[in-house]
Amino acid sequence: MNTQKKSLNTFLLTGIFISTILSIRNWPLCAQYGLSSLVMILVAFAAFLIPVALVSAELATGWPEKGGIFSWIREAFGYKWGFAATWFVWISNVVWYPTILAFIGASITYCFSSRLAANPVFLFFMIVICFWVILYLNLKGTKISGLISSVCLFLGTIIPGALIILFACIWIFSGHESQMTLSASKIMPKITGINDLVFFAGLLLGFSGMEMPAVHVNEVDNPKRNFPRAIFLSSIVIIVLSILGTFSIGVIIPQENINLVTAPLDAIAFFLNKQNLSWVISPMVLLIAIGAFGGVSTWVMGPSKSLLEAAKHCRLPAFVTKTNDKGMPFGIFMIQGVVVTLFSFIFLIMPDLNSSFWILTALTSQLYLIGYLFLFTAAIYLRYKRPEVKRKFTVSKSNAGMWFVCGVGILSSFFTLMIGFFPPSQISMGSQTFYVSFLIAGIGIFSIIPFLLSRGHTWSPSEQAS
Repeated sequence: MNTQKKSLNTFLLTGIFISTILSIRNWPLCAQYGLSSLVMILVAFAAFLIPVALVSAELATGWPEKGGIFSWIREAFGYKWGFAATWFVWISNVVWYPTILAFIGASITYCFSSRLAANPVFLFFMIVICFWVILYLNLKGTKISGLISSVCLFLGTIIPGALIILFACIWIFSGHESQMTLSASKIMPKITGINDLVFFAGLLLGFSGMEMPAVHVNEVDNPKRNFPRAIFLSSIVIIVLSILGTFSIGVIIPQENINLVTAPLDAIAFFLNKQNLSWVISPMVLLIAIGAFGGVSTWVMGPSKSLLEAAKHCRLPAFVTKTNDKGMPFGIFMIQGVVVTLFSFIFLIMPDLNSSFWILTALTSQLYLIGYLFLFTAAIYLRYKRPEVKRKFTVSKSNAGMWFVCGVGILSSFFTLMIGFFPPSQISMGSQTFYVSFLIAGIGIFSIIPFLLSRGHTWSPSEQAS
């Protein structure tokens, strides 16, 4: 009988969910759409976040074992496809880390030099240093990682986010002109071509990750009750703050001047300078950096532990599945560190920070969405393959309801994956040929790797039966 005390309750789990999804750095991306960002956020919420949240809640309470998305896909289609789905989620995060780390580096540097914060070479070194520090801290164990996530969420996301929203309210009510046109005619997105929809891929990526905390299910007190609670509580917080935060950025900064890396910092600095409170800028910026740091810490742990569970079933080198005395995936962490360092060089070869930020964001979203296509398909299939499994929470009592919810998720994922190949009209990406070739090569290479790794695995009869 396992009498080990569970370390995560509803409150802590909700904090992990919010820390995973909510990030101030997503607000500038949404603000690029102006007032119509309200519609885009609501569409992303209804067509993506809600389906992912509902499906994850059902699967997590039906199969609450360690492994998360790996366990669910394995249960539906077998070990090989479970490993592949887990790989796509993991590698998409590895590609994404340089973008959020650039934000962290820019935030820290912004305190003493806004010009240096936009220097690609300096940011490259900041990205690499920050990531290796995060890996070191995560090697200290799940409890330390969870504490970092919760503290950083409160100090670095909730407080600065609330203050940015407050600044925008003060800005408007004190008689300053809103940089965002607040007119009913601007609510509907102005779509003149596919290039105007491209930022939707980044917007959806900002709402991804609801399935990720499931890897901690063995550490959750009463997971069949607390997982659904945490998902729905965090969903409400995320959507409300995302809308308010996006509008706050748009109100203070003109749309054409929004920098995808430094916009939250620019908004804070612009407002506080106008109020003769420039001394507050550095503490605020440091808080934002702390929040982003906590978010990366959460993401580094979740997908890596899930990949570790998957890798144990394949004949991978011992270094890959090596863990430390805290049970942390040491080998996978080291591989992440090397790959992130290599991908960070993109900041040195792209035309500017916005283009570097976006090309990595586009590839990240495409790789992650492939994983979500596995997730939605498995959820439908398990309704027929394993109907006897009791789920404390179900998306719908009828299979038709599951088909509808997953169908919406599949369509939104596939559509967004496709539009990612088009460079955004709002950013100069340099050579379009390089942009498309980079994405195709990235998807192609990273799609082949999981099947090459699992090819040498000798499947047991029980695995083959799966």
